[in-house]
Amino acid sequence: MAEEILSQGEIDALLSAISKGEMDTEQFKVEETKRRVKVYDFKRALRFSKDQIRSLSRIHDNLARLLTTYFSAQLRTYIDIKVASVDQLPYEEFIRSIPKVTILNVFEMEPLEGRMIMEVNPVIAYAMMERMLGGQGRSYKSSGALTEIETRIISQLFERMSEHFKEAWSSIVDIEPSLDEFESNPQFLQMVSPNETVIVISLNTTIGDSTGMINICIPHVVLEPIISKLSVHYWMQTGRREQPKETADLLQKKLEKATLPLSAELGTSTISVEDFLSLQLDDVIELQQSIHSPLVIKVGDVPKFTAQPGTKGKKLAVQILEKIKGGEEEDE
Repeated sequence: MAEEILSQGEIDALLSAISKGEMDTEQFKVEETKRRVKVYDFKRALRFSKDQIRSLSRIHDNLARLLTTYFSAQLRTYIDIKVASVDQLPYEEFIRSIPKVTILNVFEMEPLEGRMIMEVNPVIAYAMMERMLGGQGRSYKSSGALTEIETRIISQLFERMSEHFKEAWSSIVDIEPSLDEFESNPQFLQMVSPNETVIVISLNTTIGDSTGMINICIPHVVLEPIISKLSVHYWMQTGRREQPKETADLLQKKLEKATLPLSAELGTSTISVEDFLSLQLDDVIELQQSIHSPLVIKVGDVPKFTAQPGTKGKKLAVQILEKIKGGEEEDE
């Protein structure tokens, strides 16, 4: 329950009334002992804790960054997407809050039950479509039904973003999102009962000069199997136990595929600038190394091996003789 904060004038008036006997201090004790009643709206049941709301906000902060990159690449223009709010409310209230004509993308969330809605404000959707058709990204259309071509263009754009949902949710659950339905009238879309609690994540989206909201609606029935994972305790346990092994395996795979520059150094020489400027065709530079001395093999700029030159088939080659010890080796 929110606490009521008194102004300085109200505090002075209260102290003055007590000092003059106009108000009995016993009255405060009586009121303090009275049972405090808090109004509860059964139509708007709160099923998600603040901790779980914060976890959902964290997941969709990551999703917002992924979608910013995705749409910027697809539309080749400035895109900015940020989480504006995360709220829980009845499904009926969500449907009433969105425009009568809008863009509704319904995603399956296998293996989770139920479906998720991604509502895109027409201002944003039409700006995206105009950009894809070669325009400057202005919202040229604000009402009216979509044509078949417009429907196809917009639905394909949002269908290809399902991989980013998968990546954003991967820290909690492995899902295979897929676009199941595309609709423009929210009255024709009844996924759950009107009083069912849903989570609505609002993403503030800017495309050029156009600004609007993208709302992601996730019913409670979808999140119910993984509700225990939406807690700080789970995130901390996952970070301590699972993440190090997964990270180590990933680093090992990346390192195994990394390429390294390998060079065989025939020798070195030092000459003056004057000699360097006067070099001509067929001039010979004497190296400070005997032809009987082994070559130095460098990995990057670090000497690692000694080798002897030769050929393999019709190609020049070197044969490794031994590993060079000291320097970098001693630091390991």
